[in-house]
Amino acid sequence: MTVAHPVAFADAPGGVCTTANPESRVIREVLARVGDKWSLLVIGALHDGPLRFTELQKRIDGISHRMLTQTLRSLERDGLVSRTAYAEIPPRVEYAATDLGRSLSEPVLALVRWAGEHGEEIERAREAFDG
Repeated sequence: MTVAHPVAFADAPGGVCTTANPESRVIREVLARVGDKWSLLVIGALHDGPLRFTELQKRIDGISHRMLTQTLRSLERDGLVSRTAYAEIPPRVEYAATDLGRSLSEPVLALVRWAGEHGEEIERAREAFDG
């Protein structure tokens, strides 16, 4: 299958996200996966190296055991996270960002920084809107 380069659709109305781009479905699916808050936080947490499940859960405030499990499985399915099980007693499992996941961590961390820098401004806008 030939994959169209996104730049080819830059002049189309809406650019690469339009139905004129045959890859728009894949783009939407990828953005849905990496755009949810838990995936972003997991990728960011794994930026500096592998972590065990409990270490990862401690670093991500508010994530439940079930949600972390689902998020890790989805990220593993998409090739963004790897899972390594060690044959030890007690068993040890580590999660790490793959090369693909690490390539995503810089834009993710930039988005996290942006949210931190503009959080108060967004809160003020919400309060003004809710008036």
